[in-house]
Amino acid sequence: MQQTALNLIAIGVFLMTMTSLLGGIFQLSPFVPAGITAAVMAFATVDTFNWQGRGMTLFLDLFTPAEQRQRILHHEAGHFLAGYLLSIPITGYSLTPWEAIKQGQMGQGGVSFDLESVEASLKNPQQMNLLLERLSTTLMAGIAAETSIYGKALGGANDRHQLRQLLAKLGISVTSYQQREQWALLQAKNLLDRHQDAYQNLVTAMAERASLEECFSLLNTESQA
Repeated sequence: MQQTALNLIAIGVFLMTMTSLLGGIFQLSPFVPAGITAAVMAFATVDTFNWQGRGMTLFLDLFTPAEQRQRILHHEAGHFLAGYLLSIPITGYSLTPWEAIKQGQMGQGGVSFDLESVEASLKNPQQMNLLLERLSTTLMAGIAAETSIYGKALGGANDRHQLRQLLAKLGISVTSYQQREQWALLQAKNLLDRHQDAYQNLVTAMAERASLEECFSLLNTESQA
């Protein structure tokens, strides 16, 4: 069962428990907790099988604190800047689940890359090593950006998973995964350090939901300065 469905069930159990405990005080019918649980279970089922968990994702996003939203912004700006500088095709970005859904994406949102075209190029032995380095650095740039600003990264599990999936597709030994990940993280940190002005300006632009073209224009201007 998907994690979103489990979250909804947990909420339902909590509400049923609370209404049962408080029922005597407020003279609630015993059918109230049962009804709440049934409604939550039904929503969990529909959300899991029809909406692929997007309903729960949107609901939980309502309670995302401002600090976490800032972390997400800085994290995704790291991906965006690295992708731009390393010529990894960027197709869009979103900073909330609702923005992602409006763009036809799943999950929490983020920077979208044309990974299919990159992975196709990876099949060329002459290009593979350089493209793998660039893509690995781009995937780790979110963690590098968040760590640089906040001291540690809370996000990035999916980034690490994507990198390891990519390495597995290329038949690279599992024993080298951690070393390659650390190397890419270091490269990403160095890249962001060298382009701090561009990064900060990009963070501001993305916070204002600048269009993809506006972000490209901003970074192009920064690179020529």
